[in-house]
Amino acid sequence: MAFRLIRGLRQDEGIVTDAVLVRDAEPASRQGVLNELSVFFPAHNEEENITPLVCSALEVLPAFARRFEIIVVDDGSNDGTRQEAERLARQHAEVRCVSHPRNRGYGGALKTGLREARCEWVFFTDADRQFDISELGLLVAEALRGSDVVIGYRRRRRDPAHRWINAALYRTMIRLLFGLKVRDIDCAFKLLRSDLVRDLPLKSEGALISAELLIRLRKRGARIKEVSVTHYPRVAGKQSGASLRVILRMFRELFSLARELRAEERVPLPRT
Repeated sequence: MAFRLIRGLRQDEGIVTDAVLVRDAEPASRQGVLNELSVFFPAHNEEENITPLVCSALEVLPAFARRFEIIVVDDGSNDGTRQEAERLARQHAEVRCVSHPRNRGYGGALKTGLREARCEWVFFTDADRQFDISELGLLVAEALRGSDVVIGYRRRRRDPAHRWINAALYRTMIRLLFGLKVRDIDCAFKLLRSDLVRDLPLKSEGALISAELLIRLRKRGARIKEVSVTHYPRVAGKQSGASLRVILRMFRELFSLARELRAEERVPLPRT
């Protein structure tokens, strides 16, 4: 088993990150898998979940990519999430931890994960273990068929009823404002081509990030494929509720994004 050093230690924007090692999982002649894959897990107060999740990823990822890295994005946790992630990074060269000194929100964690990814493809799922990471194979199969972005949708959502209702209202609003028609905008099980997302001007720091990501990718002409995946009840840790502050921030970001995209459409194309 070999490892490649992609870049060294750096420290900027108040984010602490370790050196990047990508694990060579299989010989390059192997077919039916991705060449390179970055996997990251946004995590906030997931001390009980992060170790079993990373261990599962280490076990299954060689089946999906010749080379891979695993990134835990600790979003200012106040439990032992960061300590667990750093311990895993010391034990496994292909694992690293990126930490926010304070909680920035889900959008901030996703933007950090997308920026830190250094492989040809990037996959993310939440650290709460409500998805089976082995189902990543369903997304990889579609990527190998030519899709640029493969997103999961929960065939049966294992959340309280009020979350179903909120999600339906939110999905309707996104369709009306932006014309984005996908089954499950916020399903945290997405595989993307890194070159399409690396320079996206993502602005959202909160819950709007998944919608903004898909809206901007669609504007770039990305081929988006939806795949049904299994959703499981949370077995450890505490599910955070959507506070009034979070909801208000989402609405501010929503209308700000709508104004920004309308302004971009009014800008004339440069003459050639």
